[in-house]
Amino acid sequence: MLRGYLDFHRATLAMKCEGLGDDELRRAASPPSTLSLLGLVRHMAEVERTWFRRTINAEHDLPLVWSDGGDYQAAYDPSGSTREQAFAAWQEEVEHSRRIERAAESLDVTAYNARWDKDVSLRMVMLHLIHEYARHNGHADLIREAIDGTVGA
Repeated sequence: MLRGYLDFHRATLAMKCEGLGDDELRRAASPPSTLSLLGLVRHMAEVERTWFRRTINAEHDLPLVWSDGGDYQAAYDPSGSTREQAFAAWQEEVEHSRRIERAAESLDVTAYNARWDKDVSLRMVMLHLIHEYARHNGHADLIREAIDGTVGA
């Protein structure tokens, strides 16, 4: 069930970006917010990497996707980024996440998360990602509607 909902939300974010070019994906469609669809895709690549690879898989020295200096906010800045780059990075991280999740002995596997300073289970990580995608898919709904009027999931 967790895998199904997580994949549903991943597919929803991709669907919100369908048919748009680089400029539209970079567009901050709800000023004064600078949030864009491309920024959301980049952010979710970072989220996938952080929770599945850096936390559950204990790849602690793995840098962030978009920032060598550990700046999580860098992912939100889509300037200079293309759809091809952002989606390739995001899809690569999703595949790593799926591989790690499927290889786990159970959802009760735990790992230390330095940012939260506590152990977290794979179950909690999957629930957290569902929450993260759901929240950002709400943002994506509003951004996409402002760009070209497209609504729905």
